[in-house]
Amino acid sequence: MNDIPRAVALLRQGELVALPTETVYGLGADALNPAAVAKIFAAKGRPSDHPLIVHLADAEQIVDWARDIPREAIALARAFWPGPLTLILKKDEAVPDLVTGGQGTVGLRVPNHPVALELLRAFGGGVAAPSANRFGRISPTTAEHVRQELGDRVPLILEGGACQVGLESTILDLSRDVPVILRPGAIGVDDIARVIGRRPRLRGEEQQADTAPRVSGALAAHYAPRTPLELIASAELPTRARSGDAVLARQPAPASLPEGVDWIAASADPLAYGHDLYATLRALDESPCTRILVEAPPVTPAWSAVADRLGRAAVGSGEDDET
Repeated sequence: MNDIPRAVALLRQGELVALPTETVYGLGADALNPAAVAKIFAAKGRPSDHPLIVHLADAEQIVDWARDIPREAIALARAFWPGPLTLILKKDEAVPDLVTGGQGTVGLRVPNHPVALELLRAFGGGVAAPSANRFGRISPTTAEHVRQELGDRVPLILEGGACQVGLESTILDLSRDVPVILRPGAIGVDDIARVIGRRPRLRGEEQQADTAPRVSGALAAHYAPRTPLELIASAELPTRARSGDAVLARQPAPASLPEGVDWIAASADPLAYGHDLYATLRALDESPCTRILVEAPPVTPAWSAVADRLGRAAVGSGEDDET
């Protein structure tokens, strides 16, 4: 059984607590305690200018963390919180610069997980919580993944089972005139447009992309296994595999598959694929395979979150941790 009182006591003492959410497990600290937040960066090996997301118990707490809150933010919070949507808003002066990476914006969300919500309600404040893994590596979707990644760097890991969604939240910037999705997730363009009455732009579609706030998980290399990972076009995949490879594919294995290739059947449903992705990559990273070949996902809105994670994983794969 989870020890919520102990978790609350640790947070109030400026310590770290790993907590389950519906997306991935987070490494949490009191968001108003800069010394505690600094422990997140140290434990993860995360650059200090990389902003964190603050997790809240309910939407009413937005006013404690943000200013000049647009009506669209309230509408989206009512529609999707608790849930996998992070809103980027202009920050309140009380929010520490270490949480926001020195920016004038803050990322906020209410997670949809009973253990996380119980902790947040008991704590009463905001919890800054990036994914509970070493920076740039595969995000954890079980408590055991957190133990493997961080070990004794975190005093307490709350058990919450396997994460229901399995990919990080959609990040929507509402700090400027036009809403922009800065990181795709389970809540897509059409979902957001139905609530606010206009289509948000995607990162890269905006005319002034260089003015976008920095957000979690948006670096070119991220979510990466240590084993080299390559994205391969569907038509080329059957001819590219060689002995020692692991292949993650939506198509069936060819009859002429070389000996020593581990061909893994992946779901053709983007939500199920995303749910399984990180656990699958972790298992392959721990296997004897020398290379991971992944069938490139379809170029459709439904697959955008999976495509985003796989593209960044491919860039960052094959590199050892520095610490």
